Amino acid sequence: MRAYQFQSRVPTRPPTSCAAVLGGPIVLIWDNLDVHKAAGLREFAASRDWLTIYYLPPYAPDLNPVEGIWSLLRRGWLSNVAFSTPEHLVQRIRRGLRHIQYRSDLIDGCLAETGLTIRST
Repeated sequence: MRAYQFQSRVPTRPPTSCAAVLGGPIVLIWDNLDVHKAAGLREFAASRDWLTIYYLPPYAPDLNPVEGIWSLLRRGWLSNVAFSTPEHLVQRIRRGLRHIQYRSDLIDGCLAETGLTIRST
């Protein structure tokens, strides 16, 4: 796949397509949101040879123990905070992860919530 650089130029006349402005094909990668799969959008995409749409696979957060960890962070260390800088956000995430790391009961709870088990081999 070829990478494209965006230039800050304003075309003198309206382009016929986004591909004309970018100078090449466009690939969209979307989730499975209903509006992304609407009939009108499918028809639109099918009529544009410069447009390709890929859909991400369906997601099952209830089978992903990491979602439990993020939930703990959002409800604890990241809740009710107005972050002043991106670094402030990163600092709070790291602090929360360190706390969770040393609380095996929290990690076990996130794993148990999925119904998955750890088996030693």
